[in-house]
Amino acid sequence: MSQFIAPGVAPEPVASPNDLDAYWMPFTANRAFKKAPRLLVGAKDMHYQTGDGRQIIDGAAGLWCVNAGHGRAPIVEAIRAQAGEMDFAPPFQFGSPKAFQLASRIAALAPGDLDHVFFVNSGSEAVDTAMKIALAYHQANGQGGRQRFVGRVRGYHGVGFGGIAVGGMAANRKAFGIGTPAADHLPTTYNRAEQAYARGEPAWGAHLADELENIVALHDASTIAAVIVEPMAGSTGVLAAPQGYLQRLRALCDKHGLLLIFDEVITGFGRLGHAFAAQRYGVVPEMICFAKGVTSGAVPMGGVIVRQPIHDCFMKGPEHMVELFHGYTYSAHPLACAAGLAALALYEDEDLFARALKLEASFADALHGLKGLPNVVDIRTIGLAGAIDLAPRPDAPGLRGYQAMEETFHRRDVLVRIAGDSIVLCPPLIVSENQIGEIADKVGAAIKALA
Repeated sequence: MSQFIAPGVAPEPVASPNDLDAYWMPFTANRAFKKAPRLLVGAKDMHYQTGDGRQIIDGAAGLWCVNAGHGRAPIVEAIRAQAGEMDFAPPFQFGSPKAFQLASRIAALAPGDLDHVFFVNSGSEAVDTAMKIALAYHQANGQGGRQRFVGRVRGYHGVGFGGIAVGGMAANRKAFGIGTPAADHLPTTYNRAEQAYARGEPAWGAHLADELENIVALHDASTIAAVIVEPMAGSTGVLAAPQGYLQRLRALCDKHGLLLIFDEVITGFGRLGHAFAAQRYGVVPEMICFAKGVTSGAVPMGGVIVRQPIHDCFMKGPEHMVELFHGYTYSAHPLACAAGLAALALYEDEDLFARALKLEASFADALHGLKGLPNVVDIRTIGLAGAIDLAPRPDAPGLRGYQAMEETFHRRDVLVRIAGDSIVLCPPLIVSENQIGEIADKVGAAIKALA
């Protein structure tokens, strides 16, 4: 592992791979990347380091996940110690202490009676797990006809076949079909004409939840297992739920006996100023999917938090029998559990969730200050997440966004996410107000350079 080099210190050259061809990179324009690689060799706190020693400020928390910042000593030491103590423990029919400790800590953070945690390894696995629990729950209650799911247009729920089915991203569905479960979709909550340059939850759009009534009328409630939504759709460009939308969705699910699942893979662990976005909105779903921030990105981990009545429905029959035929070899991996416990302790010790809420206004001011720059057509912010929509280049959708990513990395020393022609910003929760200004200034300079 390359050692992080502080600004002003001459770095030793870091060897780059001499063959980039073998690695087929995920969600990446492979041919374009390999012509001008964006290689990262070290990371500490708010910065990445390149092989030639450039310091790249992280405007994307890695991939929405490094909420406590990079290379935090308590997390690093916890992983190192656990690796020396016990590298792996089988999660089927056996357990390790830290798995139970971490589950208890997560359950204590969650709202209401969301008291039980099923561990997986990623957000995609969390979504598929929640969907399987929903199907099995209805089957156990004698309502096996509830097989359909309701997602939302411009929703992202990972890359499992279940997640693709309920997701609302056309590119994800085009190559692989609709997935296995039957699914219908609520309309997107985003409408630029009504919501442009919104700070926080848009005032317009709560009524869009009422489309669930039409979906129920079309398919009948007796065929629908659950509704799954992100409180904020991050991967499609920071689309916040409108004021009152989630509350209305909760009421409609109760009316028709549908389970409500929140995909909080992005919003969990502080991104919107609370442990979970469910707390920001005062809505308790039947299940919360989490991943990313649970270990601050240090070790892969995800999971599903389940309400007490859902869990208890499975705890019947002979005690020696498996209650849920589901799991993964690396569920509750000891290294991930150690990283999770250390990350949660950091969040608490440094009050990072409240810090994110406190910085929300400053972050919004900085990003909305870019309004009026060339080709900027909308800006949205909520918590420590924001998106800047750029006008597409004629006949080349996505190209301006890609060029913005290249410009910010190669010439402005800042790492951003892109979603088509949107620049997405979601820095670690340790970001300072000065660093927020630095990120906004560098992104602004990149936008001007591409005009």
